[in-house]
Amino acid sequence: AEAGRSHLYVAHGCPWAHRTLIFRALKKLENAISVAYAIPGLKAQGWTYEANPAFPECVPDTVNGFHYLHQAYTASDPHYTGKVTVPTLWDKETKRIVNNESSEIIRMLNSEFRGIAGDDTDYYPAPLRAEIDRLNEVIYKNVNNGVYRCGFARSQEAYEAAYDALFETFDELEARLGRQRYLVGHQLTEADWRLFPTLVRFDLAYNSLFKCNKKRIADYPNLLNYMRELYQVPGVAGTVKPRHYVINYWSIARLNPTGIIPKGTPVDYAAPHDRARLAA
Repeated sequence: AEAGRSHLYVAHGCPWAHRTLIFRALKKLENAISVAYAIPGLKAQGWTYEANPAFPECVPDTVNGFHYLHQAYTASDPHYTGKVTVPTLWDKETKRIVNNESSEIIRMLNSEFRGIAGDDTDYYPAPLRAEIDRLNEVIYKNVNNGVYRCGFARSQEAYEAAYDALFETFDELEARLGRQRYLVGHQLTEADWRLFPTLVRFDLAYNSLFKCNKKRIADYPNLLNYMRELYQVPGVAGTVKPRHYVINYWSIARLNPTGIIPKGTPVDYAAPHDRARLAA
């Protein structure tokens, strides 16, 4: 790791990319790692990077000048024909993709930039790793990916199995957060930041468009206040772009054939929370 050597390709709408933006902000790596932000919506050639006055927060690719993310993949391997996904971490020196797995990238940002990062907080401390890993596995299967298993289920049976697992896990997390401030006790860890991107998108898209309609996050007092506390951690609010979530998800033709994008974003992340009642 070197300051100025890494470049991230992301899209605000993608929860996996959101993880990396959160860690870049938490670790105060903004000056060390540059970012290109895709404009929202599903495009014919995939994730698209351009200066668009409608989305001034979407900085185009000033490092390589790529208009489409697939150009980064073929620049790394001219014969590449696989999937093109965000986040993608690029090495400016070797001019190749380093990694496109969000769970690995956030570990890199957490631990490999000591002396470069402006904040050395460890979100994956050794004594807590077993419990973090256990929670990550459950939350990924039933929540992070569970909402997609609901939204893209191909049978009623598959949908209902994913739906039941999702809300059983939400109930467990709600109870857990009634006993303690964060998922792994009294400090913020990677597990919290992996759950957060799903929470901030849930009431905007997953609850309705993905048929996850048993409850909203707004109906879970502990999850709601926990989400608000995490949103209000310094640096995190700037990574949350609710309008992008609405545009991206409602651009999925299979789920929204009319292509009409809902106008509202009815979630208040900045409202006061009550989490100080639990010891940190």
